[in-house]
Order: sequence, then structure tokens, then C-alpha cells
Amino acid sequence: MPLRPTYRHPRAQEYRAPGGAWDLPSLDAVLTEAGRRARHALVVDDSVDVRLDGPGLEAAVARVAGGLRAAGVRRGDVVAWEAPNWWEVYVLYRAAWRLGAVSAPVHHLAGDADVERMLAAISPKVWLDRTEVRGPRFDTLLGGDPVAPGAARPADLAAVVFTSGSTGGPKAALHTQRSLAYKARMMVHTHGLRPRDAILMPAPLAHVSGLLNGVLVPGAGAFATHMVERWDAGRALDTIAREHITFMIGPTTFFVGLMHDPAFSPAKVESLRLVSSGGGGVSAAFVEEASAALGCRVKRTYGSTEAPTIATSGPRDSRRRAAETDGRAIGAVDLRVVDPATGRPLPAGARGELWVQGPELFSGYVDAEQTRAAVTRGWFRTGDLATLSDDGWCTIVGRIKDVIIRAGENISAAEVESVLEAHPDVRQAVAVGYPDDRLGERVCAFVLAPPSFDVEAGRAWFEARGVARFKTPERVVVVDAFPLLAAGKPDRAALRDLAAAG
Repeated sequence: MPLRPTYRHPRAQEYRAPGGAWDLPSLDAVLTEAGRRARHALVVDDSVDVRLDGPGLEAAVARVAGGLRAAGVRRGDVVAWEAPNWWEVYVLYRAAWRLGAVSAPVHHLAGDADVERMLAAISPKVWLDRTEVRGPRFDTLLGGDPVAPGAARPADLAAVVFTSGSTGGPKAALHTQRSLAYKARMMVHTHGLRPRDAILMPAPLAHVSGLLNGVLVPGAGAFATHMVERWDAGRALDTIAREHITFMIGPTTFFVGLMHDPAFSPAKVESLRLVSSGGGGVSAAFVEEASAALGCRVKRTYGSTEAPTIATSGPRDSRRRAAETDGRAIGAVDLRVVDPATGRPLPAGARGELWVQGPELFSGYVDAEQTRAAVTRGWFRTGDLATLSDDGWCTIVGRIKDVIIRAGENISAAEVESVLEAHPDVRQAVAVGYPDDRLGERVCAFVLAPPSFDVEAGRAWFEARGVARFKTPERVVVVDAFPLLAAGKPDRAALRDLAAAG
């Protein structure tokens, strides 16, 4: 059964009005028009020495779209795959959109259990694992009869992107061609990007950040995406210097790795002019250090899978505000800080939950119950604690949801706890994040278990259960009892303090 939106924007008619924020053709039309005449490289994959310019990319997209159509894919069907950042993934996205189909990337590091749950949620018409994305099956798709643009519609669902929820199961967020086309064009303007720019993309294309900044924004701006199959700071430095990379975006872990690599030198990064970083661990101190070391403008960005990049700063904004806050609302998005208990708006400067409304907002989760739990009167409740200044600058100060952000990966504490508590030796577990200069946060598990239960035992258990390695606790602390709140629940704040103290 084709996927269906489970949420309708209350301001949809306003957005779709002539000249409004959503008054756009399909995503396929926007990206095709932007890149078809580009004679410079648009997609570069050093792992197999592939460089596609505008005509080359258009030919590959048209042929793979034909291969998918021959495999039975029609408008509304789901095309899913699991692979790292390869040029084939870029083309699969675009080919599915040409047919009005839904792209469904699965993280290439996902465990078997994760993959099984994801595929069950979306029932793909076509599924390609890693060996098929770079193998004979993709080659067969690439041999399809070319499909010209025109089948896709702005309202078609374009992507289902998985994100971890606070309840432990994966959430499948839906976006339309219209919302993604709007976001792509908006970010080209906001960042001040031009066709001569080039982005190095280490963030997985299966994440909304990789999708937005590795496929959509470069596609709308007709500039080059340089794929990174596996992050290596030394190799990245060589690529930046050789390819004259001007733009990078991602969690702090990438930039800390660059600055502290033995091969680092200012000469290797002199082409960089803009770095944007979001997620855990982004601080004013990081922005100051990175600006000095990389010799370029460094700023903070805030967004989520459900509402991609809704706050940042532009080239003419104050560098101090760009360092000290997570940005200001951009485009037609509305931000509101509310009392988490009542949903009532709070005055400027007050700390509360951040709510979001705008054209880029997702069309709900595949699971309608999850959508109803996350959206109130047209506002998406982010679960993040924030403050808003009188002039609209947003600062994220914490999270309501128990989510650990490790190197840009959202890890549900509840999922980690559920896996641990399935072990016969573990009576109860509480997972928290603790600060790490390189990764933002790491996973620490406090457990009621025999002293013999340690990190190695936890690692073996997670591997046996088919859980992604980045979700595995990197520190295990056996305790006799948890500190408790008055209601009898574990005091997570106290445990986070203990984990941070080492």
C-alpha cells in the first residue's frame, strides 16, 4: 500500500498561494532545471573515480528512473536502499523523485533488527542492499530506457527519513516534493551559495542533514557534492585542498577531527569560506576555535528530521550572535517557546519547549499515532528546551526527550535500555549521554547487574541482537541502586552528572 501523509499543514492554502512559500513546481523539476546546463562537476565520488556534470547526471537519473519503472515502480511507491555515501545513492534519490516515487534511505550502519523494523514500516516496492546498490542490480537499473521529467507532482511524497524516537522504536518521517523543493531553495539563499561552491559531505545521505545538504541544496544551487564514503580526517584535508571545497556542514566531530589531525595545516583549508554545525556539543567556544583554525565563517544551525534547518544565521548577520545562539528563524517558519506542561506561549527569554510551524514541516510519520502525539494545533513539538530573544534568536538549552546525540546520530535512551534489560543479568538499566569533545556525546549505561557485566559484555550482547554499533554503550557502570526522583523514577539528571564526572 502506498504511503500517505498523516498530517496536513493548517496554513497549506496560504503557502500554496501564488507567490507564496510553496508556490513551486515538483522537486524533480526544480533540481533538473538547476543542473541540466552545468558543465562543471555536480557529483564527485572518489571511491570509484566518478565525476558527473549536469548532462551526465541527467542521463544517469533518466536511465535509472527507467530501470525503476521497468521494475514496477509507480507514483507513490517506495524505493528503499542501504548504502554509504556513493554516487549511486544520489542518483537513486533523483530517479525515484522523477517517477513521483518515495525515496527511503536506510542508514548503512543500521543493525539487522533496525533494518527489519524499518522495512516493515514502509513496505518498499524495490529494496537494494549494499551489494546491490554497487553491483549488478544497480547496473541493470542504469540500463533502463530514459524517463523525461514530468511525472512528479509537487504534492507527491518524496522521502521517508528515519529518526529515533524517545520510545525506542524508529520513527519514519514523511516529506513532500513541495516541502523539500522549498527548503532546498531557501537554504541556497540563506547560506549565500553559488554555482562555484563545492561541499564535502561526510554526513550520511540517509540522514536529513545529508539529504538536505548533500543532495537537495547542491542540486538547487547547481554546485558540486563531494561524497565521503567513510570519514577520515587526513583524507578529508587532502580533498578540501585538491577540490577547493568551500562549504561544510555537520556535527562538531568532523571539524574537531580536521583541526586536530596531524596532517592539518591552514594551507589545506584555505578554500573553506563557510562551516555550519548543529547537534550536541556546538558551543560558542567551538565556534571561536574553529573560526580561528579553519580561517572561515563558522556558525551554528538548528533543525530536525521533521523540520530541517529552521534556524541559522546569514552572511550579513552578527558573527557574535551566530556563535552564541543556534540562529534565528529563516524563511516562513514560525518558532514558539511554550510551557511544556500547558502549551501556553512563554515570554522572550523564558526557557520552555520549542514548537515549530512552517512550509518545511514534515507531513507526519508513517504511524499516525506518532503524528498525533507530536503535533498540536498545527505546531510540531520538538521536545527541545530553548529560549527565544526579543529579536528572534533561538538558543537550545537542553532536551525534554531522552535522546543521546553521538556524532550526529540520534540514539534513543529507551531503546538502549530495552536492549540491555533483555540481557538475563541486567535487572534494570538507565542510559544517558556524557560530553565528549570529539563526538558531542557518548553513551553511558548505569545497570543493576552483577559486577561481571561490563563494557565487553554489553558490546557482545548488542552485536548478538543486531543493534547498530553506534548505539552500544561505551561506558557501563554497575550500581546497587539508582538515585530517584520524588515520583520514584530514576533521576536522569543526577546520572548524567555522574557520567560527566567520569
